[in-house]
Amino acid sequence: MTVRICQSALEAVSVIENNEYIWTHSMAATPRVLFKALAVHAKTKTNLTLLQLHTERAEALSSFELVGHLRHRCYFSSAETRPLLAKGQADYVPIFLSEVPKLFRSGEQEIDTAIIQVSPPDKHGMCTMGVSVEATNAACQVAKKIIAHINPNMPRTHGDSFIAYDRFHSVYWQDDELPIHAMAAQDDITQIIGRNVAKLIKDGDCLQMGIGAIPDAVLACLSHRKDLGIHTEMFSDGVLDLVESGAITNKHKKVHPGKIVTGFALGSKRLYDFVDDNPEVVFLDIEYVNDTSIIRRNDYVVAINSALQIDITGQVCADSIGTSIYSGVGGQMDFMRGASLSKGGRAIIALPSTAGKGNISRIVSALTPGAGVVTTRAHVQYIVTEYGVANLRGKSIRKRANALIDIAHPDFRNQLREETNTLWGLKI
Repeated sequence: MTVRICQSALEAVSVIENNEYIWTHSMAATPRVLFKALAVHAKTKTNLTLLQLHTERAEALSSFELVGHLRHRCYFSSAETRPLLAKGQADYVPIFLSEVPKLFRSGEQEIDTAIIQVSPPDKHGMCTMGVSVEATNAACQVAKKIIAHINPNMPRTHGDSFIAYDRFHSVYWQDDELPIHAMAAQDDITQIIGRNVAKLIKDGDCLQMGIGAIPDAVLACLSHRKDLGIHTEMFSDGVLDLVESGAITNKHKKVHPGKIVTGFALGSKRLYDFVDDNPEVVFLDIEYVNDTSIIRRNDYVVAINSALQIDITGQVCADSIGTSIYSGVGGQMDFMRGASLSKGGRAIIALPSTAGKGNISRIVSALTPGAGVVTTRAHVQYIVTEYGVANLRGKSIRKRANALIDIAHPDFRNQLREETNTLWGLKI
């Protein structure tokens, strides 16, 4: 196939026709240069559907002016799509992250066009998907055409990231800086939570963690650990200091020993420089990275995830605030279950005890109506707040309630006891 070399981003996306299903590269590889052009092109088209995970700097396609022309289908929500979801002008698809590629490969979800951002081709004619492979690898395998923004600033990465230049229908070259995510500011609460979680982590453990203040606080407490491993859907800057200090060696991993395994990375220029042409880091298809049967093959997997709300039976809501979609199911259950099945593994949900400047308890007697259960009460294990650690595995509802109330904010404990006794008929 002859690759169409375009003089503008608008020319590159002009091959998109009415009624197409379009997959977009996500996270730090969100092709914002193509997004700006697609925002113009879409106004001349009807019934376009943009399939996506979390996207960065996606404002161009979030305008209400595009309603009727382009509709978002979100496997994970972001700041730009939440207002559209709230008004019913975008669609949320609850699904495990590991299963998104399966939708594409099985043909359950058709993809007409994939729009992606890649590193320049090497001497062998191979580009890479850079800092984000996630479900884009699968999407490119099945898409009828691929439109690529070739960005000289995109790191060249290893693993499933490689894609041949001659696979592209259209390409547009332009320098563009990748999005920078500064490490989240720490406060007393996140630091205490970090220390509480760190007490559950031992030398030789294999870690999965997300992005944000709590994961960074946990990682900051692990500099004296030895021979930690990383097998995670994503990682950010908090990992770098542990690599440089020698705390992370990946030597005890059974799956890809000696390698950091991930699906995408999001952080600073320092992080992007670290992964650039680094064979120690492999970016793999998220169907594989998040496969429970793969995760459990490593011993002593520790999965660290977060939540918006937890009820006293252990049900974890992580994707919505009541009926308002906030994020997505993501990979939480993939890793919670994988860690639990791993030899010596631990599944951890870590969160502050309150929200709304201390006015709302995140531990509740019953989830807010409409709240989605991402991790079920049968899958939950450790819950961590700034007030301690509750191990719920194998515990009765009554013992769970007592354990969770003990780590709730003191201002809400009496209320939780009263509500729990009334709703659940328990005497606690």
